[in-house]
Amino acid sequence: MSFFDNFFGSAPTEIPDFWHKIESEEDLEQALEHSIEKPIVIFKHSTRCMISKSVLRNFEKEVKSSNGTSVDFYYLDLLNYRSISNEIAKHLNVTHQSPQIILIKDKKAVFNTSHDSISLEKITKYLN
Repeated sequence: MSFFDNFFGSAPTEIPDFWHKIESEEDLEQALEHSIEKPIVIFKHSTRCMISKSVLRNFEKEVKSSNGTSVDFYYLDLLNYRSISNEIAKHLNVTHQSPQIILIKDKKAVFNTSHDSISLEKITKYLN
């Protein structure tokens, strides 16, 4: 791995175990179905963006240091799966942004935010 790969984030990175990857329309549909039983959060991440990478790292630290949450977390690499990102925006009526989190209950977006506004604390306010 070169210095530039490490600095600009083009080298593949491991994602924590709490993420469920969305890599197909079927994965998206299963995630939305799951939101009927338990709220879910989709994190849309641009792997080439340093801001997105920083926000993702901070969010992952929050989740790891929490005492557990009542949501399941889904991760979308929007550069590799842009069509799925577009489907999310269309289906949930949420304007595309990156980085972005979308909290979904019963197949409906109940909260979304992006960039520096992304935090676990903000998500938990919408869970009640």
